[in-house]
Amino acid sequence: MKILVTGGAGYIGSHTARALRAKGHEPVIFDNLSRGHREAALGEALVEGDLLSVEDISRALAVHRVEGVIHFAALTYVGESVAHPDAYYRANVTGTLNLLDAMRRHGVSKIIFSSSAATYGEPDRVPIGEDHPQRPVNPYGRTKLIGEWMLQDHDQAFGFRHVALRYFNAAGCSEDGKIGEDHDPETHLIPRVLLAITGEIPAVTILGTDWNTPDGTCIRDYIHVEDLADAHVLAIEHLAGGGGSAAWNLGTGSGHSVREVLAAAEKVTGKKVPAVEGPRRPGDPSVLVAASDKVKRELGWKPQRSGLEDIVSSAWRWVRAGGRYARRT
Repeated sequence: MKILVTGGAGYIGSHTARALRAKGHEPVIFDNLSRGHREAALGEALVEGDLLSVEDISRALAVHRVEGVIHFAALTYVGESVAHPDAYYRANVTGTLNLLDAMRRHGVSKIIFSSSAATYGEPDRVPIGEDHPQRPVNPYGRTKLIGEWMLQDHDQAFGFRHVALRYFNAAGCSEDGKIGEDHDPETHLIPRVLLAITGEIPAVTILGTDWNTPDGTCIRDYIHVEDLADAHVLAIEHLAGGGGSAAWNLGTGSGHSVREVLAAAEKVTGKKVPAVEGPRRPGDPSVLVAASDKVKRELGWKPQRSGLEDIVSSAWRWVRAGGRYARRT
């Protein structure tokens, strides 16, 4: 299949485009490169455009005649969404609606949506199943939930078959080190821990030590980015094979605290992590851990690379190789 990958020059999108190619599909990357990297496209077809322009996305669909869409393009930082909710609603909600409008115009009705565990908010129970109430506590999570609602309504009205993949904490880098995680600014815990080890930042800040968890720090379910990419390929193949719309969690079912991540990084690197304690970040739940039995049963997906030390090791290889696209040849 020929698949349009919006945000395909970004972190998860680039790994998914590569996984599509490995399974014999033809990815077409659509990205405005505001936060993505041209080098991450690895020579795949790259259309520079913005989802805030219906003309841009319509042109890409008209030229490339794709059979489906995997939609990553979005703003994704919780803290930034609290400070700038207007930008998040514009990019994540208006951008998604523009994409759906263009898809209708060009007869494309299969879409995989990059959703998030942030749609659940503070959980009533852990692990979190797909039937858990969705009560996001920050603008980022709200925009992702609105995206899911839009897909459900478009399915009912226009026959848009879709899969919403609610994933937990994407982490790690490609096993061969060719693509990786490079955000500006970098807010994700594992890369910040490794940047602190290399001295590129003075220290990593632990955002709160008074959470209701065993060691007082937040607990998250870390999932390797290549495992996430595999799930997106399986999901678009599910729709192509006539499968119905669905929403699935992607996680390991195991949570790790911030302090456990620091300990894993020290074990993998053999170096001490410079760390300081800071206040909680607004909009953060204390614990997010997935129940992913449903996706394993219905899609046949199972994480293969998502042990915490495996994830940190892959990220460490990327950092040691330069850890920035601008520094790589």
